[in-house]
Amino acid sequence: MSDENRQNADDLAGKLLIAMPGIADPRFERAVVLVCEQSDEGTMGLIVNKLAEDISLNDLADQLDLGAVDDTASQVVHFGGPVEMGRGFVLHSDEYVSGVSSHRIIEGVRLSTSVDVLEDIARGTGPRRALLALGYTGWGAGQLEAEIRQNGWLIAPAEAGFVFGGSGDGKWVAALREIGIDPLLLSSDAGHA
Repeated sequence: MSDENRQNADDLAGKLLIAMPGIADPRFERAVVLVCEQSDEGTMGLIVNKLAEDISLNDLADQLDLGAVDDTASQVVHFGGPVEMGRGFVLHSDEYVSGVSSHRIIEGVRLSTSVDVLEDIARGTGPRRALLALGYTGWGAGQLEAEIRQNGWLIAPAEAGFVFGGSGDGKWVAALREIGIDPLLLSSDAGHA
């Protein structure tokens, strides 16, 4: 691993992780993860480019008894990761601050985990931009750094426009191109010197 990647691996909060082809866990195939927190105990992030299957804001509103969803609040739900799939997270623009739990991840992006942000989104009074996610990605102490050393992830800077724009493989391709990598030239085989 280059010195630059080693330095970046030491402080990943607010960075993007881009899954390399051949990543061991198929749930992370072509995933782009925004790292939200990193400490001595481990790392937590949200996948920002995979949609949750068969669930919508209307479904969440029904499950949480939020009432009717405002017609302007059309919002998809993302698969944030395989840990605690029943737990919700909202990445949102930073003009909105939840009164209960909200902290800044990067410029233009905050993370809220309380139901009040969902209530406001459902009413059409929430943040201008939001990404709803069920579940999260989590790594124990040193686990993610080991996966990076084994060429499982690339590290990239994160920007609000990227976090809230698009989804699917197009976002994975865009993340790679942003750091100057042509996805067609990637191999699932890793080389070590």
